Amino acid sequence: MLTSVVALLPVVAFLVLLVVFDSFKLVPKATIATALAAGAAAALLASLLHGWLLETAGLPTPVVVRYVAPITEESLKLACLVYPLLRRQIGFLVDAAIIGFAVGAGFAVVENLEYLRHLPDGSVWLWIARGFGAAMLHGMATATVATAAKALIDLGRPAPVALVPGWIVAVAVHAVYNRTLLSPLLSAAMLMVVLPIVMAFVFTASERRTREWIGDGLDLDLELLRIVTSGAFGGTRLGRYLTELRSRFPGLVVADMFCLLRLDLELSIRAKGMLMARDEGLEVPVDDALRAMLAERAYLEKSIGPTGLLALRPLQVTGDRDRWHRYLLTNG
Repeated sequence: MLTSVVALLPVVAFLVLLVVFDSFKLVPKATIATALAAGAAAALLASLLHGWLLETAGLPTPVVVRYVAPITEESLKLACLVYPLLRRQIGFLVDAAIIGFAVGAGFAVVENLEYLRHLPDGSVWLWIARGFGAAMLHGMATATVATAAKALIDLGRPAPVALVPGWIVAVAVHAVYNRTLLSPLLSAAMLMVVLPIVMAFVFTASERRTREWIGDGLDLDLELLRIVTSGAFGGTRLGRYLTELRSRFPGLVVADMFCLLRLDLELSIRAKGMLMARDEGLEVPVDDALRAMLAERAYLEKSIGPTGLLALRPLQVTGDRDRWHRYLLTNG
């Protein structure tokens, strides 16, 4: 029982701490559960692949551990991050850190369960090294990939390209760790010192950006909504552009474009208000009015069509992060 707790608990406990210290509660519980499950599935695939390489391909164990495993394991964990990044389910660095660490935690739990099954008589020092060392390494490595990718996406890099630099770092760190240049216990101790420092930096930077997005963005959204709903909208640059689209699209489609513009601003304001409430310890439930707004937006997108949405892009007053707020509003 003690060995199981030491092998499995540390990485899960650290993930729980990350979620607790996220004052805005940016990541829905369902997303964390999905990330854990994806990481566990990646570990099972890695186990099957490495078993085939050892038994069928005949590769020596040191070669697999030192050179193959860092690449295959970090690649499988990276694959778990592609969907949430492409679907804009990650809004800030802290989202990326939590989701990335959750993927690594799911991977580590399954991997350590395999070790417990094959080495039931291992010493407690082995499980300390596994639980506080290798498991934390998996979480930190995947969190590094996710946060680096999110930072690069915010700078305008496409998601597939943004994943590469963090993956290279993760593979390098993983390879160095697997070569056991330091004792496993010393490596675990170093990870337990470095990981909280790195996460504290990520949380501080992310919270600052979140507060800026909420404060400055809310003021801007309110002002834009006031302009959009006023009689003077037709004389603004946005209004003139929308008027020009009447020569290219039916009047009803242009009217839907105007409704979509207004609705995006209202949803953005609603999302920022939800985060402000969470920062104060209050939970704002998803009500029928919000569900109706989200359903209306989905209908408007379908009604306008891909070509109309492309023409509407210069009018878009919300950015990629504001695509994330709709995910936040939908999933809580």
